[in-house]
Amino acid sequence: MASKLIMISVFVLDLIAFGLAVAAEQRRSTAKVVADSEMNYNYCVYDSDIATGYGVGAFLFLMASQVLIMVASRCFCCGKALNPSGSRACAVILFVTCWLLFLIAEICLFAGSVRNAYHTKYRTIFGGEDPPSCQTLRKGVFGAGAAFIFFTAIVSQFYYDSYSKARGNSFQPYGGEAGVGMGTYK
Repeated sequence: MASKLIMISVFVLDLIAFGLAVAAEQRRSTAKVVADSEMNYNYCVYDSDIATGYGVGAFLFLMASQVLIMVASRCFCCGKALNPSGSRACAVILFVTCWLLFLIAEICLFAGSVRNAYHTKYRTIFGGEDPPSCQTLRKGVFGAGAAFIFFTAIVSQFYYDSYSKARGNSFQPYGGEAGVGMGTYK
């Protein structure tokens, strides 16, 4: 049977990661072109950089959630063999899907955080014609990360539950005895 404490802990970690990713999407950096006081050059002024911190926080909370699930399930490859059943087959499929969704979510969060932290400084000097291109993060990168966090949370919960069902009916080839059965000596 699946541990309710682990499932609740993973749910809370995933919920925090999802909230941070949505907050990062809402607070992406914006920039505007400003001329200096002597009108020699234009430069970019960026607002708050809090979205980078939110993105990194979501990255770390999602990673903690994945580590907790993998430690609890012994990363599916360590430990006793599982009983051949539908639960084991489902656990294998969900294990691969869980890792795939996790990697996509982590890539979105990491790339979004790095790109949001990048700020261009000066582009035009001494009355150039083109204003500077104040590069900002494209809309939807943290949103995609939040969506994949949501999918990862669902799949990891189902994975742990099906793994626990398969573990509960664990395969024991010798009836559980480690030694040779002996009768009484007379």
